[in-house]
Amino acid sequence: MSKPLSDHERRKQISVRGLAGVENVTDLKQNFNRHLHFTLVKDRNVATRRDYYFALAHTVRDHLIGRWIRTQQHYYEKDPKRVYYISLEFYMGRSLQNTMVNLALENACDEATYQVSPYTVVKSLHAAIASYSLLHSFVVLFSWVWIWRSWRTWRKMLVWVMEAWVALPVTCFLDSMASLGLAAYGYGIRYEFGIFNQKIVNGWQVEEADDWLRYGNPWEKARPEYMRPVHFYGRTEHQPGGVKWVDTQVVLALPYDTPIPGYRNNVVNTMRLWSAKAPCEFNLKDFNVGGYIQAVLDRNLAENISRVLYPNDNFFEGKELRLKQEYFVVSATLQDIIRRFKVSKFGSREIARTDFSKLPDKVAIQLNDTHPAMAIPELMRVLVDEEKLTWENAWDICVRTCAYTNHTVLPEALERWPVDLFAHLLPRHLEIVYEINRRHLEKVAAKYPGDNDRLCRMSLIEEGGQKRINMAHLCIVGSHAVNGVAQIHSDILKATIFKDFYEMEPHKFQNKTNGITPRRWLVMCNPGLAEVIAERIGEDFIRNLNQLRELLKFVNDEAFIRDVAKVKQENKLKFAVHLEEHYKVKINPNSMFDVQVKRIHEYKRQLLNCLHIITYYNRIKKEPNKQWTPRTIMIGGKAAPGYHSAKMIIRLITAIGEVINNDPVVGDRLKVIFLENYRVTLAEKIIPAADLSEQISTAGTEASGTGNMKFMLNGALTIGTMDGANVEMAEEAGEENLFIFGMRVDDVDALDKRGYHAEEYYNRLPELKQAIDQIAGGFFSPKQPDLFKEIVNMLMHHDRFKVFADYEDYIKCQEKVNALYKNPKEWTKKVIYNIAGCGKFSSDRTIAQYAREIWGMEPTHEKLPAPDDKQ
Repeated sequence: MSKPLSDHERRKQISVRGLAGVENVTDLKQNFNRHLHFTLVKDRNVATRRDYYFALAHTVRDHLIGRWIRTQQHYYEKDPKRVYYISLEFYMGRSLQNTMVNLALENACDEATYQVSPYTVVKSLHAAIASYSLLHSFVVLFSWVWIWRSWRTWRKMLVWVMEAWVALPVTCFLDSMASLGLAAYGYGIRYEFGIFNQKIVNGWQVEEADDWLRYGNPWEKARPEYMRPVHFYGRTEHQPGGVKWVDTQVVLALPYDTPIPGYRNNVVNTMRLWSAKAPCEFNLKDFNVGGYIQAVLDRNLAENISRVLYPNDNFFEGKELRLKQEYFVVSATLQDIIRRFKVSKFGSREIARTDFSKLPDKVAIQLNDTHPAMAIPELMRVLVDEEKLTWENAWDICVRTCAYTNHTVLPEALERWPVDLFAHLLPRHLEIVYEINRRHLEKVAAKYPGDNDRLCRMSLIEEGGQKRINMAHLCIVGSHAVNGVAQIHSDILKATIFKDFYEMEPHKFQNKTNGITPRRWLVMCNPGLAEVIAERIGEDFIRNLNQLRELLKFVNDEAFIRDVAKVKQENKLKFAVHLEEHYKVKINPNSMFDVQVKRIHEYKRQLLNCLHIITYYNRIKKEPNKQWTPRTIMIGGKAAPGYHSAKMIIRLITAIGEVINNDPVVGDRLKVIFLENYRVTLAEKIIPAADLSEQISTAGTEASGTGNMKFMLNGALTIGTMDGANVEMAEEAGEENLFIFGMRVDDVDALDKRGYHAEEYYNRLPELKQAIDQIAGGFFSPKQPDLFKEIVNMLMHHDRFKVFADYEDYIKCQEKVNALYKNPKEWTKKVIYNIAGCGKFSSDRTIAQYAREIWGMEPTHEKLPAPDDKQ
C-alpha cells in the first residue's frame, strides 16, 4: 500500500478546492522572520521548536488583531444584544491550527514555513557556488542529503507545532457564536494548572501537574485597565438606605482576552478569562509588625483562586476554594457586563444607560451548569444594594436575563452548598438566597395549597441534617429558560428530578441538543475525509452541515465507497504508527479499531467493555483456529484523583491488556491498549482512525455526549445504548445503521421497581460467570490475586448502573459488529449513512437555537469587511 498523505498534504488538496484560501505568502514569510528575530530570539541559529511555534502563532495573530478590533467597533456602533456564556470549564484546545482554518490561512502558512526551511538555504548555497563545477557537484550531493534529513526534522517540528501544542481553551460553542455573527463573550477563569497530566505507572494512574502557562500564551492579551475587585467574607449592615456588605476581603480579578475567530466571516469575538491577584495593600498591617513572610503567604492564598481547575467527575465536592472560584468568576463577569451595558451606546461619552429595565433587551447570560449559579444572587445584590432597584423590579430583570443549561441527571453531581459555608464566605448572598426562597415558596403554596411535601421538594434550602442550598433549584427559579442537552435528557429532567418545577412552570423548559464544530472536528482533524466529501457536494457543508444529506446519493457509488474506506485506512495506518511508538505494541492496522474514550466513571460502563474483552479473549483461546475478526480495543480517559473506583477500573483495563497482549495464542487478533493522558490533541488523532465508537452508558444516565458525534462525523460506527444523543443519532442516520443494544429508559425504571439482582445474571450466563471468576480469582493479577475483589463486589452487590443486565445483549451486538466488519463494502455504506446524518449535530445548529429560542437574538451569515477593506 502506498504511503498515506500527511494532513498537510491533504489540506493542500482541500485548498485547491477553495477550503483554505490564499494569502500573501511573501508577507507571511516576512512577518514570520520578523517575529522569530525580533519578538523572540536575536539569533535564528539558537531558535528552539517552541520559538518557531510562537513566531508562527504571532504571525497568525497579526491577522486576527485588525479583525478583532473592527468586530468590537462594529458591536459598539450597532449596539446589538450581547450574550455572555459563563463556564468554569473552558477546556484546553489548539488555537493555532483552528485559527488558520477559520481565517483561510493554513495553505499560505504552510507554504511560507516551507520557504524558510533548509530547502531555501540550500538553493542560496547552490547559486553562490554555481561557477565551480567540481565543488558544485560535491556540494549539491552533500546538500541534498542534508536537506532530506533537515526537511524531515523541520517537518517533525511543524507537526509538533501543528498537532502537539496545547494552546488555549476554545469551545465549539464560542466558535459557532463567532461563525454565526453573534455578539458573544465567553467568561471563565484563567487557570494556571489544568486537571492533571495522566501517567500510567505499573498499570496505575499517577497524576502530574498540567502547567498550562509554563511557556506563556501567545494568544492572550492582559487587560489590566478592566481589573475588578471581588469581595469575600465580612458581614452585612442593614441601614435605612439599604444593605451594605462591609469588612470584606478583596481579591482582584485581572482579565486576559483571547480572540475567537468565526469561520471566514471576519468576525472575531472575545473570550475573557479572569486571573486572581491580591491587592497591593493585602494584609499590609502584617508588614508593620514584621510579618512579611505571612503577608506574602496570604497573598498566595488569595491568588490560589485561579490556580487549578477542579476535575469534573460528576461528583460534587463542597470545597471552599471551589465556591470561591464560582463566585469569583461570577462577580468579576457581572461587573464587566454592567459596565459594558452602561457605556455601550454609540455617540455618547457619558454613562448612557441607567434604566436597568432595558438590561434583558441588551444582555443574555447563559449559565453553563450550576457552577455559575451565583450569578443570580449576585445580580440581585448589584441591582438592589448598589443600583437601588426594588426587589420586584430587580427580580423581573434577573429572571428575564438569565438562562440555565443542565448537564447531568446524577443526583450526586448536583451542587448543594452547606449554608454554614455560605454564611462564612458570602453572608449577603445567603440573605438574598433566603429571600428568593421565601418568595418562591409563597408562590408554590399559593398554587398548591396544603401540599407541604411539594414545598419541601421545591425549596432552595434542603433541611435535614446539615442545611444545604440546592444550586440547581436556584438556577431554575432565577432563570427564564432551563434546557437539557439532548432530547431524552430534557425529557428525563421534566419527568424526574425537576418534575415539580416543570409542572409549575412548563414554559421554562426546553431542549438544546449539543453539537460540535465541523471546522475543528472534520476539516482540521480529518482533512482527507473533508476533501472526499467536498469533491462530491462542494465546500458549503462546512458552514451548513445539513448539506451532508446530499451524500445519500452516493451510498451505492463504488468510487465514493472506496474513497471513504481509503481515508479511514490511511488514518488507521498513521495512528498505528503512533501506538507502536508510544506503547511498544505491534498493531494490526487491518484490525477493527474499537475505541472508548471518555472520563472514567462507573456510569459510562468501561467495565461492560472489559467484560466483552475478556469474553472475546476466552472465545479465541477456546477456538484458536477459528477465523476471528481482529480487534484493537482502545480505552482512554482520566479518573478524578479522589475517585478510587475509577482508578481501579483503569488498573483492571491495564491488567487485562498485560495478559492479552502477551498471549502468543491470541497474536494480533486482539490487542488492548489503555490510552494514556487522553486529551483534545490525542482525540484529534484517534477519532479519525476509529472504526467502532463505544457509547455504552446505562440508559438515562448520560446527558448527551459529544464524543459520540465526533466519531460519527469522522466515519466510525456506534455501538451504544439508547442514551443521551445516541437516540437522536439513531433517528438521523437510521437505527439500522447503528449497533443499538440494551435496556431503554423504561426498561431500567421497570428493573428498578422489581429489583436488580446481579447474581441472577451471573448464575444464568456461563461466559459472564467465567469472566467475573477470572477477575476475582487473580487471573489478570497473578501477583495480587485479591487486587480486583472490590470491583467484583461492587458489580455483584452495589452496581447502580446494572452492567450485568446489559451484558448478554451487548455481547450479541458485538457479534453483529464482527460479522459486518468482515464485509468492508457494507460496513462503509453504513459509515456513509452515519456521516450523512450528522447535520443536526453541528454546534452551529445548537447555537442558532439558543440564540432564537432563549437569547432573543438572530444569527447572521453577514461577512464583516476585512481590516484592509474600505468601509
